[in-house]
Parts: sequence; structure tokens; C-alpha cells
Amino acid sequence: MFGKILKIVDKVLTFFEEWTLFIAVMAALGALFVNVVLRYGFNYTLAWSEELVREVIIYTTFIGLGVAIKNRSMIKIDAVVQLVPKLKMPLVYFSNVVTIIFALMMMYYGSKMAVMQAATHQTTIIMDIPLVYLYAIIPVTGVTMFCRTIQIMYQDYHEQRAARSGAK
Repeated sequence: MFGKILKIVDKVLTFFEEWTLFIAVMAALGALFVNVVLRYGFNYTLAWSEELVREVIIYTTFIGLGVAIKNRSMIKIDAVVQLVPKLKMPLVYFSNVVTIIFALMMMYYGSKMAVMQAATHQTTIIMDIPLVYLYAIIPVTGVTMFCRTIQIMYQDYHEQRAARSGAK
């Protein structure tokens, strides 16, 4: 039952991550391309395109955290694992627990920051985008990191269980 729920969550998160990253990057590339053509072809620049690219970089970095966890491509130092291979699984679980704690902190403090931005009604300088939209990505990232880490832990647990039953 829990595995089916995780598969559904995986499909929903994968759809959200892939499409939002695709749309955001394409919008930034389009704006940057138009700005380069205008700058060198007509000696005119768009001020808002650079701000858009900066916001897209921030957005894609935060959304990419969940993708990195799913693909198991988070940066890790594995010198201890190479020296003492028996510590691999305990260290992997420790790393996952720390990631869950960090994700919970992102949800809590990110939502507090987003609420503060909503209360102050601050906007970006050029495009006049409410900053609450940018700060809201922090708790959303916390949720995706939490879900992805639970999925990874579930997979690791079942792989270990299958390896133990296959070794008997």
C-alpha cells in the first residue's frame, strides 16, 4: 500500500519538476536570446530579461534539489565508506535522516519567510513580481526533498531486504 502511494507521489512530483524546469529554462533562454539580438542588432537592451534569468536560476536550483535526491546525485563525501565498506548503509541512512531534518527546516522556516514577504508586499525591482512567489519555493522544495528522501529510504530498505532474503 505504502509503495503504491510512493509511486503516485513520484509520478506527480516528476511531472511537476520536469515541466516547471522545462518551462522556466525555456522562458529564460528565450528572453536571453531576444536580449542578445536586440543588444547587438539594434543597440537596445531589455532590463527585465536579466532579472528574469536571475529568478529562473534561483527557481531551478531549488526545484532541482528534489530531482538530485531522486537521481541520487547529491554531493557526498564517501572516503569513510571506501575505507570501511560495512558502514555504507548506516551512513546512507544517517545522510537521509539529516536530509529529512533539513527538508523539515526548509518547510518551517521557508513558510515563515514567505508569510513575512506576503505581509510586506515587496516586489522585484524591474518586473514587479511579488517576492512571496519567490520565497514560496523554499517550503515547496522542502516538501519535494522530504518526499524524495522517503522514497529513497523505502527503496534502500526493500533492496536490502531482498538482498538478505536472496543470500539465505
